Amino acid sequence: MATERYNAREAEARWQKAWNEAEVFRTRNDDPRPKYYVLEMFPYPSGRIHIGHVRNYSMGDVVARFKRAKGFNVLHPMGWDAFGMPAENAAMQNKVHPKAWTYANIATMRGQLQSMGLSLDWSREFATCDVAYYARQQKLFLDMLAVGLVDRRQSKVNWDPVDMTVLANEQVIDGRGWRSGALVEQRELTQWFLKITDFADDLLGALDGLDRWPEKVRTMQRNWIGRSEGLRVRFEVAGNGAPGGARTIEVFTTRPDTLFGMSFLALSPDHPLTKALAAENAELAAFVEECHRMGTSVAILETAEKKGFDTGLTVRHPFTGEAFPVQVANFVLMDYGTGAIFGCPAHDQRDLDFARKYGLSVTPVVLPEGADPTAFTVGDEAFTGDGRLFNSSFLDGMAVPAAKDEVARRLEAVEIDGAPQAKRQVNFRLRDWGISRQRYWGCPIPVIHCESCGVVPVPAKDLPVALPDDVEFDRPGNPLDRHPTWRNVDCPTCGRPARRETDTMDTFVDSSWYFARFTAPDADAPTIPEVADAWLPVDQYIGGIEHAILHLLYSRFFTRAMKKAGHLSLDEPFRGLFTQGMVVHETYKAPDGAWVSPAEVRVDVDAGGRRAVLAATGEPVTIGPIEKMSKSKKNVVDPNDIIESYGADTARWFMLSDSPPERDVEWTDAGAQGTARFLQRVWRLVGDAVDLVADAGPDATAPATERSTALRKAAHKALAAVEENLEGLRFNVALAKIYELVNVLGSAVANDRAGIAADPAAAAALKEAVTVLVQVMAPMTPHLAEECWNLIGHDGLVATASWPVADRALLVEDEITLPVQVNGKKRADVTVPRTADAAAVEAAALALDAVVKALDGKAPKKVIVVPQRIVNVVA
Repeated sequence: MATERYNAREAEARWQKAWNEAEVFRTRNDDPRPKYYVLEMFPYPSGRIHIGHVRNYSMGDVVARFKRAKGFNVLHPMGWDAFGMPAENAAMQNKVHPKAWTYANIATMRGQLQSMGLSLDWSREFATCDVAYYARQQKLFLDMLAVGLVDRRQSKVNWDPVDMTVLANEQVIDGRGWRSGALVEQRELTQWFLKITDFADDLLGALDGLDRWPEKVRTMQRNWIGRSEGLRVRFEVAGNGAPGGARTIEVFTTRPDTLFGMSFLALSPDHPLTKALAAENAELAAFVEECHRMGTSVAILETAEKKGFDTGLTVRHPFTGEAFPVQVANFVLMDYGTGAIFGCPAHDQRDLDFARKYGLSVTPVVLPEGADPTAFTVGDEAFTGDGRLFNSSFLDGMAVPAAKDEVARRLEAVEIDGAPQAKRQVNFRLRDWGISRQRYWGCPIPVIHCESCGVVPVPAKDLPVALPDDVEFDRPGNPLDRHPTWRNVDCPTCGRPARRETDTMDTFVDSSWYFARFTAPDADAPTIPEVADAWLPVDQYIGGIEHAILHLLYSRFFTRAMKKAGHLSLDEPFRGLFTQGMVVHETYKAPDGAWVSPAEVRVDVDAGGRRAVLAATGEPVTIGPIEKMSKSKKNVVDPNDIIESYGADTARWFMLSDSPPERDVEWTDAGAQGTARFLQRVWRLVGDAVDLVADAGPDATAPATERSTALRKAAHKALAAVEENLEGLRFNVALAKIYELVNVLGSAVANDRAGIAADPAAAAALKEAVTVLVQVMAPMTPHLAEECWNLIGHDGLVATASWPVADRALLVEDEITLPVQVNGKKRADVTVPRTADAAAVEAAALALDAVVKALDGKAPKKVIVVPQRIVNVVA
């Protein structure tokens, strides 16, 4: 070979330049080939890519390169999810404008991604903070407003009084703002909403058709949408009734069968009756205020200590007339059902915790199958399983579904004040999407507030409503609120002085339609409908499981909303979804307890096991558990260091080979080094094969020999296996098949040089085999593949070469191995020609030593040969 060692640093830069100059990965919308759209969830430009990005984008790139080789017109774009609070925080902390910070980070990360050799169409790149992008997002908002999918109303929100902004539920930690640490308040603010609940039934039902999505993701979405069938029941207030003369309190329940286990009725702190009572009771008002300092998420309310306040009111049981107390409880949500529940502690864990705390009765009414009704009790854990009713009067002995129906039937027949006491109802856990955020670095909501005309949409001709650059971040709050001129504007309807909306959109909006914009990123409208319809849905979407609910659900809603507004003609955005595992690494702690990064640690292995020391000082380091890479624990690996040391192909191959792609992968230096050695081995193998073939004078027309057939079989079996596993996204299995092929070819080149050199057909088969090897490796290690392709002597780029076609005749084994049983017990295996008849198989089986021994000199009574399956010998 001309060189003994593959120089990744030099080769990778050279081939990336060749791809760029040839515009190999630029996609044309008018290309006549069948389309294939592969997309990885685009990154937030935080400053640098991490090793998780390498894994995510390597997977997508393998799919893109493979499908391109298979003859598809592949769309594989890249962009940036660029709005959000981190940029504003950086502006306050570092005295830099969010725009400057964001675009500087994009430039850095773009360079890093390009160094990975990803086959991206960079001509379609955009950032969601580009005016050209969010101008079209504003147009979508106006179009959705026009078709009734946008609403403005008061809503309860988490309010950070220091940062003076709404916080998402996930940003409230132990009741405090995630950044400021201030106690969060619950406030009623006027907010803009997208009416996702209009599609609740469709979003739920369509999940059954997403058969290329992980079942766990579909389950998570089903639970989030949360369809429940139940009963609205009106409970009569005992005594003189409630404030304002209210005679009933209405609850929604999915378990009317447990009514005989009732021990209290609970109101939300925001229930109208609670507010009326609190107006006359300072202690209750204080309790409500305490509740408002909790977050608003279901998760927070589920896990928080259950607290209540006895209102002094009681309600009557609809069947027995017994009086039960009315409590205000901190775990009851106003925006689900009616904001009131009846508590059945024996069969609901929240109710049980509450009842135990306040000494309320606990009466089990659902008996597990087979349990003794005289002995069954409920301790600290509610029984939520199925069973039959007991302690329930006329319901005793019924199964739960029948009991639910019987309660509904009876209460529907009872009237209170001229209306049925109960009616059946379907509820959803899903709530409309509040998109208002009190921050600067986001997409401005394109409406104007006029004292005369009310809320007026910005005319389409006046878009975009662009963010002003001259803002200050010298104090908390939204800089748009205090800008001297930006918020002042004339009303487009009456011409009088008015003001702009200063709230900006939730950044989830930005990422809910970007996949559609990629189909025509320079269009004047949000989409070119016929182009979007041609490309969508995305054939393969790849990203983390952490986006399984909100991002994917919002994207599914947006596709439907865009359809209703005339921008698309489909419902589902992603045909196939793959959620990859995380990249994990050991953690390390210095003697003082501080976290230490892997780059600062040297790990030695001796007879005593693995030991870690600080590379600089030799001080001992404690090796901690393997955890998700995080900056806080410093167990991160910089992809730049890996690429600089070993090359991008090493990083890509290791990320794909070490673990099933849906599982976590542990990054180890030893693993990276092993991958680098393997790629060098492939380089030497191809070079040695090229030298051998050049000396041998290969002849593809020469009659096949045993040697040439063996080489071609190995290559074509590997080719078929790699293709099958890439189609199924089983990257690690595909790579394992490549390892096997390398072993076969390496052994042939090392141990049979003379034989191959003297066999023109074998030399031709070897050249074919190494060509196949290079092509099946090209999606994973594109730079090394190009170098090998060139070394072999092929014209053009392997990136533009067609995927080889496996010769199916070579995939058929000449021999088969069958199990041999004697009296039903397996004794041995017999290997026979695939074409052997029953007599030949029988003879071969009876000649086996294990069978002879089992027969002990006796003739078999019967031999049954099941063709190509099994041999049964009856002694």
